[in-house]
Amino acid sequence: MQGIAASQPYVLALFLGWAGLLKLFSRRMRAQAGQTALARLVGQARAIPALAAVGLVEVAVAVALALPPHSPAEGAAAAVLAAGFLAYLTYARLAAPTSSCGCLGTHSRPVDRRGFGRAGLLLAAAFLSITAGPHPPIVALVVAEIAILLVLSAELDTYWLTPLRRLLVQLRRPLAVPPSREVPLETSLRLLYRSPAYCSASAYLSSDVRETWDEDGTRFIVYGAGARTAVFAIPLTGDDPGAVRVALVEEPAPA
Repeated sequence: MQGIAASQPYVLALFLGWAGLLKLFSRRMRAQAGQTALARLVGQARAIPALAAVGLVEVAVAVALALPPHSPAEGAAAAVLAAGFLAYLTYARLAAPTSSCGCLGTHSRPVDRRGFGRAGLLLAAAFLSITAGPHPPIVALVVAEIAILLVLSAELDTYWLTPLRRLLVQLRRPLAVPPSREVPLETSLRLLYRSPAYCSASAYLSSDVRETWDEDGTRFIVYGAGARTAVFAIPLTGDDPGAVRVALVEEPAPA
């Protein structure tokens, strides 16, 4: 328990220091301050000075927490700051439900449960830090808590969550048809009708589908084309119309 408590000042110092420096030096955050719930609370003209003031307090508390020895007063200051975050988020949710909080970055999403979870975790860490004694921190715990705080920060989704979702879509390919499942003819026809091969041969087609069969991962669809036969080869997997091929085959001469 002592190691857990001794780790909290460093968790708070890292997170509060980063948040404070962003508020002080990020031009984008200052430019967006008038569109956040903070502007509703203090007025649009005072939003930027208020943002800078909060940033200064966060940096000051972070520096105090980062420098041992730790005293209960530092933890108490962090607890007051975290309680203020929770009160501000509650105000933002009630008074400006469509505005962002402007806590850690520039995004337009309103306050959600993740924001409350982050503030709650900071408050719990602050209370634990009050009892921190002269004990070494648990590095793995500090890293884990910082990671959880980052995951709870919707402002950072564009840096990790959105790329992760894109990667999962590429790996899972939800629109692709598994080779082991029978592909409906309508699916192949939709792909066929969008293909350059069909566009180039459609003027010659003189019948509806005459015959179909599957072979080696390819579906073959046969149409009449006047005195010839049009044979389209359509991959059973994937959704690229450019992969469709066509061959116009001469009908054998009557004996």
